Amino acid sequence: MSEAALALVHAYYDAFNRQDAEGMLALLADDVRHEPSQGAARIGKAAFADFLAHMNLCYAETVIDPIVLANAEGTRAAAEFMLDGRYLVTDEGLPPAAGQTYHLRVGAFFDIVDERITRISNHYNLADWIAQVEGR
Repeated sequence: MSEAALALVHAYYDAFNRQDAEGMLALLADDVRHEPSQGAARIGKAAFADFLAHMNLCYAETVIDPIVLANAEGTRAAAEFMLDGRYLVTDEGLPPAAGQTYHLRVGAFFDIVDERITRISNHYNLADWIAQVEGR
């Protein structure tokens, strides 16, 4: 496995846990492609920065114990982790927010070029999240 790719992905999640948007953006290529679990892909750092601002408004989240794997060339990586969160502000199309907490398993995939993340693809079970915030 590529130590540089592993370190890059860990640095990304460390910045995420600090809610350090600038730190996260510094690890991304200018034309980064973000593929969320639901919705259309976002292209570019500006679009990703807007996404982070929205997420930090609506959610307070912490990545717990990420397990990161990378290919030998350091061009692809994957992570699995638990996400602890609190739903702060109602997000459009989702149940009303009232400070509910949630705990989700998340998978993420990364493409890496020249020691910058060029693609982030996140996957989680939205139905599980909705059930948790609705108290089911």
